[in-house]
Amino acid sequence: MTARDEHATGPLHAELTLTRIFDAPRELVFQVWTDSAHLARWWGPAMFTAPVCRVDARPGGELYIVMRSPQGDEYPMKGVFQEVVRPERLVFTSIALDGAGNVLLEGLNTITFEDFHGITKFTLRARLVTKDFKMTPQVAAALSGMEQGWSESLYRLADELENSLTAALAEREIFISRVFDAPLEMVWDAWTDPKQVVKWWGPRGFTTTIHEMDVRPGGVWHQTMHGPDGANYPGKSVFAEVIKHKRIVFSHSGGKEGAPGVNFKSTWTFKAEGDQTKVTIQMVFDSAEARDRVVREFGAIEGGKQTLSRLGEFLAESIRMDSVKN
Repeated sequence: MTARDEHATGPLHAELTLTRIFDAPRELVFQVWTDSAHLARWWGPAMFTAPVCRVDARPGGELYIVMRSPQGDEYPMKGVFQEVVRPERLVFTSIALDGAGNVLLEGLNTITFEDFHGITKFTLRARLVTKDFKMTPQVAAALSGMEQGWSESLYRLADELENSLTAALAEREIFISRVFDAPLEMVWDAWTDPKQVVKWWGPRGFTTTIHEMDVRPGGVWHQTMHGPDGANYPGKSVFAEVIKHKRIVFSHSGGKEGAPGVNFKSTWTFKAEGDQTKVTIQMVFDSAEARDRVVREFGAIEGGKQTLSRLGEFLAESIRMDSVKN
């Protein structure tokens, strides 16, 4: 953009293009751009707020935002959506207003959301076209800060996406941890040796038959859990990551015979804490509904806690037997 003196008038043309890669699916990025509650949390430069934020994301729908600076100054903006192609493209006008509602600057914004291997390539093209403007100090400040303002907004957008992903994950996960009075190597062996696993795996009253257990990336674990009521729970797990003494990640599918199946991704982490070992389980389901179903119907959280309790008892007994031998 070229500078003008404060008495300049006439059409003003300026363009700005910004591209970002967001580590989030484009459906979520599009939602965070078109939902009023999301937009109000990230719109504007750093330290600004948006106490008024109304979005009607449809062709002909209106956009109205009032930004407030840390000093309390307010900057209203209105616009109209010209194109809304979910989740690929947005085109809308933006008109900056003064306190009396007069037009200061008018722009046209084109935003594209491209799927980029499961994440999002985001491109903003802001074209400023204002007629009959006057280069007042307020207009000059808006022009000089245009790129920085958009850049800071996009940093805040990235934070909003991260927070949204974290909240969405929390609704789909089960998280359990426990510290064992046993060394890391012993805990790891108890998990990865099928002969030991059958002695503690599953909630109280359950037994497990292991048909196959190949603990390596790509390896398969076929098992059948037997409930105290005689019901069987066949399952298949495929190991995605095995880092000795640190982490085991596997995907699991299975469930009670004759009932709908259950699918989840499980991550077990192992951390030495002196002579003790902290074990953490994270189970992530396809949806919050799937997670709630296994909690409600199968008591998955309590079952996980009981499984770790049985592991603790098994480790304590193993330590006791070792001490007797020695």
